[in-house]
Amino acid sequence: MVDKNIYIVQGEISVVVAAIKRNSRWSTHTPLDEEQDPLLNSFSQLKETLNNIKDLSDVEPNVFLRPFLEVVRSEDTTGPITGLALTSVNKFLSYGLIDANHEGAAEGIENMADAVTHARFVGTDPASDEVVLMKILQVLRSLLLTPVGAHLTNESVCEIMQSCFRICFEMRLSELLRKSAEHTLVDMVQLLFSRLPQFKEEPKSYVGTNMKKLKMRAGGMSESSKWKKQKRSPRPPRHVVRSPSGQMDPGQSSTLTNNLSGGVPFIEQHSGGSSTLPGLDSAVSSISSPTTDSGLDTGSKTTSKEDLTDLEQSSSTATSPVTPTTEPGRLESQSEGRGVERAQSASVESIPEVLEDRDLLADQSDSASVHDMDYVNPRGVRFTQSTQKEGAALIPYGLPCLRELFRFLISLTNPHDRHNSDVMMHMGLQLLNVALEAAHIAPYQSLLCLVKDELCRHLTQLLGVDRMNLYAASIRVCFLLFEGMREHLKFQLEMYLKKLMDIITSENPKMAYEMKEMALEAIVQLWRIPSFVTELYINYDCDFYCSNLFEDLTKLLSKNAFPVSGQLYTTHLLSLEALLTVIDSTEAHCQAKVLNSAAQQDQSESTTVEGDKTRTACPPTSGHLMAEKMRLGRQDQEETDTGTLPKKSLKKPHRFNSCLPDSQELLEIKNKKKLLITGTEQFNQKPKKGIQILQEKGLLSSPMDNNEVAQWLRENPRLDKKMIGEFISDRRNTDLLDSFVNTFTFQGLRIDEALRLYLEAFRLPGEAPVIHRLLETFTDNWQKVNGNPFQSNDAGFALAYAVIMLNTDQHNHNVRKQNIPMTLEQFKKNLKGVNGGNDFDQDMLEDIYNAIKNEEIVMPDEQTGLVKENYVWSVLLHRGASSEGMFLHVPESSYDRDLFTMTWGPTIAALSYVFDKSLDENIIQKAIAGFRKCAMISAHYGFSDVFDNLIISLCKFTTLSSESVENLPTVFGSNRKAQVAAKTVFSLAHRHGDILREGWKNIMDSMLQLFRAELLPKSMVEVEDFVDPNEKISLQREETPSNRGESAVLSFVSWLTLSEQSGLRGPSTENQEAKQAALLCIKHCDPEKLITESKFLQLESLQELMKALISVTPDEETYDEEDAAFCLEMLLRIILENRDRVSCVWQTVRDHLYQLCVHASESCFLVERAVVGLLRLAIRLLRREDIGSQVLLSLRLMLMMKPYVLSRVSREVAYGLHELLKTNAANIHCTDDWYTLFSLLECIGAGVKPPAALQVANTHPDIDTGAQSDSELSSYHQSEVSLDRGYTSDSEVYTEHGKSRMPRSATDVDVGWLVVGKDDLDGSKAAVTPASKPLSHPLVNQYSLTLGQDMGLHDTKSLIKCVDSLSFIVRDAAHVTPENFELCVKAIRVFVEASLNGGYRTHEKKKSHKYDSKSSRLRKKPREKEGTSRRTKASNQRPARSHSDDEEDEGVPASYHTVSFQVSLDLLDLMHTLHTRAAGIYSSWAEEQHHLEDAGRKIEADSQTLWSSCWCPLLQGMAWLCCDARRQVRMQALTYLQRALLVHDLQTLDAVEWESCFNKVLFPLLTKLLDNISPADVGGMEETRMRACTLLSKVFLQHLSPLLSLPTFAALWLTILDFMDKYMHAGSSDLLLEAIPESLKNMLLVMDTAGIFHSADSRTGYSDLWEITWERIDCFLPRLKEELFKQAVIPGTEHSIATFSLSGTDRSSPVPPSKPPMPTPAKMSPPESPLPPLGQSPLILQPLASPLQVGIPPMSLPIILNPALIEATSPVPLLPRPSTD
Repeated sequence: MVDKNIYIVQGEISVVVAAIKRNSRWSTHTPLDEEQDPLLNSFSQLKETLNNIKDLSDVEPNVFLRPFLEVVRSEDTTGPITGLALTSVNKFLSYGLIDANHEGAAEGIENMADAVTHARFVGTDPASDEVVLMKILQVLRSLLLTPVGAHLTNESVCEIMQSCFRICFEMRLSELLRKSAEHTLVDMVQLLFSRLPQFKEEPKSYVGTNMKKLKMRAGGMSESSKWKKQKRSPRPPRHVVRSPSGQMDPGQSSTLTNNLSGGVPFIEQHSGGSSTLPGLDSAVSSISSPTTDSGLDTGSKTTSKEDLTDLEQSSSTATSPVTPTTEPGRLESQSEGRGVERAQSASVESIPEVLEDRDLLADQSDSASVHDMDYVNPRGVRFTQSTQKEGAALIPYGLPCLRELFRFLISLTNPHDRHNSDVMMHMGLQLLNVALEAAHIAPYQSLLCLVKDELCRHLTQLLGVDRMNLYAASIRVCFLLFEGMREHLKFQLEMYLKKLMDIITSENPKMAYEMKEMALEAIVQLWRIPSFVTELYINYDCDFYCSNLFEDLTKLLSKNAFPVSGQLYTTHLLSLEALLTVIDSTEAHCQAKVLNSAAQQDQSESTTVEGDKTRTACPPTSGHLMAEKMRLGRQDQEETDTGTLPKKSLKKPHRFNSCLPDSQELLEIKNKKKLLITGTEQFNQKPKKGIQILQEKGLLSSPMDNNEVAQWLRENPRLDKKMIGEFISDRRNTDLLDSFVNTFTFQGLRIDEALRLYLEAFRLPGEAPVIHRLLETFTDNWQKVNGNPFQSNDAGFALAYAVIMLNTDQHNHNVRKQNIPMTLEQFKKNLKGVNGGNDFDQDMLEDIYNAIKNEEIVMPDEQTGLVKENYVWSVLLHRGASSEGMFLHVPESSYDRDLFTMTWGPTIAALSYVFDKSLDENIIQKAIAGFRKCAMISAHYGFSDVFDNLIISLCKFTTLSSESVENLPTVFGSNRKAQVAAKTVFSLAHRHGDILREGWKNIMDSMLQLFRAELLPKSMVEVEDFVDPNEKISLQREETPSNRGESAVLSFVSWLTLSEQSGLRGPSTENQEAKQAALLCIKHCDPEKLITESKFLQLESLQELMKALISVTPDEETYDEEDAAFCLEMLLRIILENRDRVSCVWQTVRDHLYQLCVHASESCFLVERAVVGLLRLAIRLLRREDIGSQVLLSLRLMLMMKPYVLSRVSREVAYGLHELLKTNAANIHCTDDWYTLFSLLECIGAGVKPPAALQVANTHPDIDTGAQSDSELSSYHQSEVSLDRGYTSDSEVYTEHGKSRMPRSATDVDVGWLVVGKDDLDGSKAAVTPASKPLSHPLVNQYSLTLGQDMGLHDTKSLIKCVDSLSFIVRDAAHVTPENFELCVKAIRVFVEASLNGGYRTHEKKKSHKYDSKSSRLRKKPREKEGTSRRTKASNQRPARSHSDDEEDEGVPASYHTVSFQVSLDLLDLMHTLHTRAAGIYSSWAEEQHHLEDAGRKIEADSQTLWSSCWCPLLQGMAWLCCDARRQVRMQALTYLQRALLVHDLQTLDAVEWESCFNKVLFPLLTKLLDNISPADVGGMEETRMRACTLLSKVFLQHLSPLLSLPTFAALWLTILDFMDKYMHAGSSDLLLEAIPESLKNMLLVMDTAGIFHSADSRTGYSDLWEITWERIDCFLPRLKEELFKQAVIPGTEHSIATFSLSGTDRSSPVPPSKPPMPTPAKMSPPESPLPPLGQSPLILQPLASPLQVGIPPMSLPIILNPALIEATSPVPLLPRPSTD
């Protein structure tokens, strides 16, 4: 089957041939013509060939291409025919008929390129001519962009590009065509540069031999080469092929046409010998072919002047002459510019005619060596020389044509070249842009040096032009340059950024706004390059001799983000965006660190992606894709490519210790830099002063080190060159001058080059001797390092001087005005014989002359304009080439912390401003995002100051703190921005609360405002409560005027004011909607989370948060109780959330609560909340080992409160304590803690006054809140109380085992004794305030049934709750411990006293207090600013809560009695329980403690201990209830008492204990019962008295035998008789009259039986006791003796009675000091009884009358006998009783 491709070719042949024939020239054709006409002839030959083959690949591509190309080359064809031939060629290319793998492909392609770039045709009309040009472009594009294009040589590529440029810049052509050419160029440049990675730089060794410089010219016509219009010469014979080596004379006036016919190969060696083509390897294969280097290090500077000739459009074809370059080792091959020829044919239209003129200077023999290698094309087919005739290898294009193209493009951008029109410059920039986009140029030295010098230079100059398009394009190119190559362009980048800064800050009115905008955009774009900003900081800000680019730019941007006019323009937003870019990237890095994705940061720049996209049959549509395709199949090479890329050893600048210096090091460098700048400024005024300053600062060594100073003078660009000149040329500094010259490396430099360098470093002074000195030192050094090339140093000096003179002569305007500049001959003549009598090398002199003539040695600070620019630029390049030009690449995020520190201030300020001013939703969102990112970064680095600043800024925008409470819901709800700000504030606080410090204050202020405006969620304003049935109450209390003390007046006033305000209308719908919006927003903010999440806060932040909450304590003006209560609640909730680490913050909270509770002078809602809060904390925290005891100690705060304040909150406390004990009794272990709890129970349940020692004396109101820490409180320890009790009783009731009790205040004791003595002064050590008067220790009177405590009012509900709590402890054996046992007992007794008579007396007293107390609670400082607002409502929503039973104003309701009755019965039961279980409990404790050796702590279970600690107090308690006014209680109590006294355990007691039982329990009881306790219930009282007497005799008789052993038995017996006497006369009924004699008889008989009355010694046989007994009985029952004993009355009784009654009346006789006083409750004496002076040694004061006993008539007989008194006065000799200590 025949290959389809053959048909395609045949089809094209017929089309072209037909056209040729159709043309008028062929109208008269004959068959012979076709033979003769070479064009038709070659077509017919081709037809023959095609007919004989089956496959197109059987013939070489050249075979089927040649006839078409001949048509294209032929100048006789018309445009349309040429166009058809071009179309055919294009078709062959697009169908891929030329197989890239065919061995003849390279030749065919080369031929095609040559033909198309030299296409000629006869012009017809402009339009159709342009069509042909269009087709030429198309073919050239297809040629370069199809796979076979890879075979083109460097020259062809240059020619192709040149043709396109010509069309592009030919202004007479239509715009459409020019633009097409432009597009074609873009694609070509894209292709060539995308292929750059496939090319290698050639090794240096081939540079000299094989390098040809390809020259492209923009215009390419100098005047000299204008060809005249000539008649065309006849065509040369067809076998003459124009050989590339054929040299043409510039003046040659014939046009050569290539007419290639037949099988002559395109490139034929005309002159024989080896090929003239340069050996250029594109390194397409991995064959290690020697390749040539296109990047000459020896000096690749080619200034554009030499490259660009004027582009003049002429109507003749032209080529320009070739000038050999002067650079050594450079060869030039120039593809010349083409002119446009007007054909002589009928038409006058222009035809681009392409002439070729090659000038080959290559040494033929040199290049031959390159051709011995094979070439493997991209498909892997190996080419050997045999295919090319006579071994001329066609080497595919590579780096050389790219370099030439790049150089040409750069030359197009030179704004100072007059040949470059705007269009050309713009085109050049556009194509450079494409080139930089397509390739990474930095690795190619030959391209890089072009970038460093010319490109950067032109670009900076272009930034100064005012043509927008050029400006924009140059900015774009700059971006690409600095993005990819900044490490090679350190100073160029600095210059560029400074230029941009100048543009942005320019005040010039001509400067277009858009230009500023673009400059800013450019900065934003650069800022976005990863790690760019960091590198700026490291390489400039932290470089001694660069400007602080990063800092200056940040300042500039932040300044620029603030609109002066208040109007926001894009420039402001761009500036903000740039600032935010830093924040964005830093934030991204922080996030990445958090996610540990460090791996991503180490990715090296990836090479271009391999695309499978281009595998389709059709040719790729763009240059880039084509380049991709050309890469395929070259994997092996790629590997070597990438392998060699990153292996650069990291170098570091000298100023750093490592490649990644740490922040500390950078800080030091920056400080040093500041000092250096100061020193430099000084030096520029007075050099010596500058050096001195730097020595003082330690930056230069002192004394002066010349080398160091010289180095500094060389490397510091800020120094004034003139000053350097003066300083080094100073006669005193000759050594420094030597050192200075030594810093140069003159080796290998010609003397004028060395001199150039030298004079660039300072300004040569004008005085001759100084110049002499400077030049002499220079020449000596130069001679030395270059091996003394001149005869003597003087010769060198003379030459150097001559060079300076020549420079002045050639370039100084003043000199040039006067005379003609010196010629070369004159210069040589001047130097004749100077070199030690000989001449200098003449060639060298000529070189020197030319160098100086062409380029002036510029003296610093001298010239202006372009010359100065050139000088500055050359200095910049020199600096860049030194080690200073090293640019450190750092990984992203290396110095984020430092950068953030520098940018956060300006950024947050700018963000705030923009947020404030902008209304655009997007901008607001952007600002908020910026805030969030700043927050995230500051959180990451722990910058709390930044975060605080942020929060404070944002809080301002929420309008929460600025608006008044009334308007807040409306304003906030309708302000979208405020809501956004609020959401942000809260979400930031939730996320990064850890680093919040000062900012908490603002957040809490906002919360308070929300609270006041009632915008907080319900859960936040509801708090736990003990008393309320729901256990919750709301902090926002509703107004309840009915409860107000001043309700009537106030409600009227408020009604008036309100009605004026609102006009009696409800809130408008907008306001309602706004409020709903506000509520919704706050719900989103979730303020409660701040509290619940506080457990995750860092401790420091938590402490700040607490501080912020505490700071809302009373300050008189704005203080509002509810606010304070709200803050307190939040504080408490936070503490509870932080249970795990409460010990760290406990002190703070405790101090706050102390402040609130102890300093409160009246009870109010806040105090109530504080007390409840304290208890809630205690309940929750007691379980924690670490803090439990401290918390319990803190409960003493309540004991320190003023008693009347405490009594107001008693119900809360009672309920709270109940809860506490129920949940935590098991966690309380120490006596002190139990003491605190019981004291509290007593204070609130029974209204006992708190211990005086804990009361903060009001005489010292200045005591600070924190005056007492818990530890100070606890130092007032009970054990100190017992140091001096002032008496020793017969039973140490409350001192057993050193467990003493806290004393009660002794200010007004109901019944008791006040002991005042010197010894007591030591006891008062524990007083809280040293200045307060010594506290005397109130002593418990053990002979009284009461504890002698100062009972205030108590609240019944509190009492009930307290009794509940107590019974909870007592009834559970586990909770009764040695630590709390005695306290329990005491508490029970206190409650017994409180509940006596149903606590009736409290009611009588209370009435007086009632109203004033209520009003005091309501007395509240109204807030000035909101007199009419809801704030004035009474703080007392539930006034009833704090007072007991206020509801019942008059009398006591029935229900009350049942309640209190129950309490008393409960107490009795408790006492009984304890009493019966005591022995068992004690013995079990004793067993537990058996193993403890520590005697001090042992618990004894003996009867003595039990009696003193437990039995006796409990019996006293029961006895006291026997005196209750309520009959049931009395009866019940007596029953219990009887049961208790006769219980089996008590049998173990010995005589002393029984005696104290009488003295302490029974006698006081009987005494009390004599009072008129219940006047209403006479009969009941009788019965009670009777039962009490009976009980007395029972106990007496039961324990008679032990009692008899007492030495004081007589006194005891007489006291019993006393009572019998009194009771006989007490009752009104006969009940007692009958019962008492019976009891008495009983006792007497038993005693008699026991023989107590008998005594063998006495004369009568009866003892003295017998006598005394009857004397006493006879007083009230004179008949009894006769009834029982029929003996006579013994005389002498009067005497006894007298003494005895004396002992009864002489109460105040002094007690012998040997025995401590024993207080005893005596019978009531009238209140008037005088008190003895207090100065004496301890006295016993009589108890004061209690109000309940007033009704009793005074009696003359003693009720209780004090053993001590009896001993002093009794005639019976009594033995001293043993002490029980």
